Amino acid sequence: MVANAILVIGSGLFIGVLGILIRYAGMMHLIAGHDPDQVTDEEGLANFIGIYTLIVAVLTVCVGILELWEPTADSAWYWLVFVIAVFAITVRMIRGAPGYESAWEHNQIN
Repeated sequence: MVANAILVIGSGLFIGVLGILIRYAGMMHLIAGHDPDQVTDEEGLANFIGIYTLIVAVLTVCVGILELWEPTADSAWYWLVFVIAVFAITVRMIRGAPGYESAWEHNQIN
């Protein structure tokens, strides 16, 4: 149980580092499918994707902490909440990212 919790917390910390690199260091190449020729607002996209990545990191660390906490150790409710939350955040990121592309190029793709 402790080993699983440490693995989940470590994963959350790694995701957090990626979020920090995207949001604060502007490392846009860490975003899958990023095409610099289509993006009109690099800083806005970095903030958008970076903040949601940091939210996923916090959720992941929280699940790891719940794994360590004795009253919830044999429960799976928080994993279900985690999966639903990450799915919702992923959908938000996918649907929101095109807002940072030029409208003409976005219409050409669709």
